[in-house]
Amino acid sequence: MDYVNGPGRNHLFVPGPVNIPEQVLRAMNRNNEDYRSPAIPAMTKTLLEDVKQIFKTTSGTPFLIPTTGTGAWESALTNTLSPGDKIISFLIGQFSLLWIDQQKRLNFDVDVVESDWGHGANLEVLASKIAEDKSHIIKAICIVHNETATGVTNNLATVRKILDHYQHPALFLVDGVSSICALDFRMDEWGVDVALTGSQKALSLPTGLGIVCASPKALEATKTAKSVRVFFDWNDYLKFYKMGTYWPYTPSIQLLYGLRAALDLLFEEGLENVLARHARLGKATRLAVEAWGLKNCTQKEEWFSDTVTAIVVPPYIDSAEIVKRAWKRYNLSLGLGLNKVAGKVFRIGHLGNLNELQLLGCLAGVEMVLKDIGYPVKFGSGVAAASALLQNSTPLIPSRI
Repeated sequence: MDYVNGPGRNHLFVPGPVNIPEQVLRAMNRNNEDYRSPAIPAMTKTLLEDVKQIFKTTSGTPFLIPTTGTGAWESALTNTLSPGDKIISFLIGQFSLLWIDQQKRLNFDVDVVESDWGHGANLEVLASKIAEDKSHIIKAICIVHNETATGVTNNLATVRKILDHYQHPALFLVDGVSSICALDFRMDEWGVDVALTGSQKALSLPTGLGIVCASPKALEATKTAKSVRVFFDWNDYLKFYKMGTYWPYTPSIQLLYGLRAALDLLFEEGLENVLARHARLGKATRLAVEAWGLKNCTQKEEWFSDTVTAIVVPPYIDSAEIVKRAWKRYNLSLGLGLNKVAGKVFRIGHLGNLNELQLLGCLAGVEMVLKDIGYPVKFGSGVAAASALLQNSTPLIPSRI
């Protein structure tokens, strides 16, 4: 029984945690096992190889850590850096703010490059700082690929071009929590040194796995990094990798089986098809917002996110009331505005195991909620705009051709 039950299914459209496919739920519906038996190491070995595909890396080393994205952040920082190291970090929304807070509390020297919320990372400032750093004092660049609070996607390829242009050796650390498996991500091609994601986002699993992937350069940095780490120490993992048992402590058996099923679903659909589906759903959502006469929080098209859309409401409306009404009346879960944009935006998450008709149901629900709270929306306007795009662009399901 749900804690607060409602008829039918909850329509989950927050930008994580997301809907879990039935195949994943069934895969996880199992008893505990001895993780030291031959079965779990054998499965873990295949998971470590296969998970590299979602990062688009052949040279990276992945770690499946029983934690959240916050723990994955800490893992990335403490394994590669020492207290006092200078890093550049971009503040563009709530989650980049939280990562910066963690960086400061771990005693790094954080040079914060701040942009207005709704804007992407200021890469011109980055270029200037890198150009001036002739003695290579800057040890790392930390950036959130997709800022979930504002629906902003940053250009990682440009960051790599800047570092290469000035032949700067700084590590390139990327939060891909709400991007990997949904947006184009190329770890090897873009020279990302540490990339990380969380199981509850586009992988469509429960919360509980922080998936981190480290380049050879990042692994080399662990040899000199002086930050204290115990639970998140990659070297403990690497020791057990060599032994063939893989786990320095007890893993979540159920999540491992869930990850196996989630990866199988992604590979069956095809990763490029997954990205194309997210692009369709993102564009359809933005067309609906435009048809409603509302504005996207993201200020330029180049920064539009295909996993979450943050929608600005008129000043006379409290966006929290939209979220509250949607849940109370229509069993529809939308994302709140956070921190600086609290009360000013609501968010529609469109990532993970999600299809076109599910999105249209959400958009219809949003229209009803907007009418409820006094916004003069024309019924069907957003749904029609999204439907027109989706009807023309949705391909046949590959497995059913």
